Amino acid sequence: MAVSSCSFTLSPRAFNPYSSFECRPDPDFSSAPIGDKPRLASSRRVTASSLYAGGISSRGLSSLIFRFPPNFVRQLSIKARRNCSNIGVAQIVAASWSNGPAPDSPLAAAASAQAAAAAVTATVTNDGAAVEGCIDNGSVQIGGSDNSTTTFLSSDGSITVHAGERLGRGIVTDAITTPVVNTSAYFFKKTQELIDFKEKRHQSFEYGRYGNPTTVVAEEKISALEGAESTLTMASGMCASTVMLMTLVPAGGHMVTTTDCYRKTRMFIENFLPKMGISVTVIDPADVDGLEAALNKNKVSLFFTESPTNPFLRCVDIERVSKLCHSKGALVCIDGTFATPLNQKALALGADLVLHSATKFIGGHNDVLAGCISGPEKLITEIRTLHHILGGTLNPNAAYLIIRGMKTLHLRVQQQNSTALRMAEVLEAHPRV
Repeated sequence: MAVSSCSFTLSPRAFNPYSSFECRPDPDFSSAPIGDKPRLASSRRVTASSLYAGGISSRGLSSLIFRFPPNFVRQLSIKARRNCSNIGVAQIVAASWSNGPAPDSPLAAAASAQAAAAAVTATVTNDGAAVEGCIDNGSVQIGGSDNSTTTFLSSDGSITVHAGERLGRGIVTDAITTPVVNTSAYFFKKTQELIDFKEKRHQSFEYGRYGNPTTVVAEEKISALEGAESTLTMASGMCASTVMLMTLVPAGGHMVTTTDCYRKTRMFIENFLPKMGISVTVIDPADVDGLEAALNKNKVSLFFTESPTNPFLRCVDIERVSKLCHSKGALVCIDGTFATPLNQKALALGADLVLHSATKFIGGHNDVLAGCISGPEKLITEIRTLHHILGGTLNPNAAYLIIRGMKTLHLRVQQQNSTALRMAEVLEAHPRV
């Protein structure tokens, strides 16, 4: 079991109960105003004789072997609340029992006085409680950015730079760039806060696979650009595609896709979905009559296609196929990786979901793998539920690279569009014979 960072000085032959050891200093929050960085208390030298004075004669040498370093119970208590762990609670009980002085020892009275003082200093406020020196300075705020009150987000370029960040991001900081929050777990200051979170009365992050402040910024930026209610980022574009397909097409269901499609996506659709009893109709991207026939013949759950397609860059009439599918109760998901949200607004054209391999244009620097899917909150929540089970979580460092890449997305797309127009002009002026 890992304990605090302590280096014990041991005799080479036998355990010395009076050996001295260094213990990591604890943060001193007592005089730190809200928002200030905590100051660390100075390191101190502690001897075993000073720790266990009064308890040796009554408990004996053997009990000293099982004693824990100072503040270990408090540290375990914090760890248990962070991880919501029954094992952590058991460790607290064990440490308290092992370290507890004899009832008639001087340490018993001191421990009682310390506990009473801690109870008195635990201050309850309207926002919650400051427990064991923890100050609620709002270091992490959950909740979406309020983009509705802004007036300067009138262009996609402004959205790619500012959305999700300067407009109320969930990380309170004066830094211009969004911080990278590298953590796998989050803590709750007290049991009641955890209960309120589980019963939907308190908003918080819980575990790294379920959400991260840095990742939320990337998702809000993409949502603003796509005009979507919600966005979910994942570890890759294929992860987004497969999780979406497994969520929205039920076992024994039917879906429609197109012949021109990313090869690995086709492999998953043709080789893995049939194992779940899912049948597939494959049509040409321009074959609207074939789509209508499939909709009439089968109970289609989903029409999934790329536009532009990979690799032949064929475009689908999104508005037309969306109206046709919706009339038959089928959902429409468009993979818009090659278009980017700047050149194509699939949701505005009628699609239910839009998917991107953010590895490509959105990332923009060939140094990150990521995928995202945007759409109405209801559908994204369904996909998120399965995603939390399967994993494929986007690393916060990768999320930061996506945020950075989107800041220059509009410039790169404009350059690409200008190049494409020039090529079209050249081909028009010099047609092949």
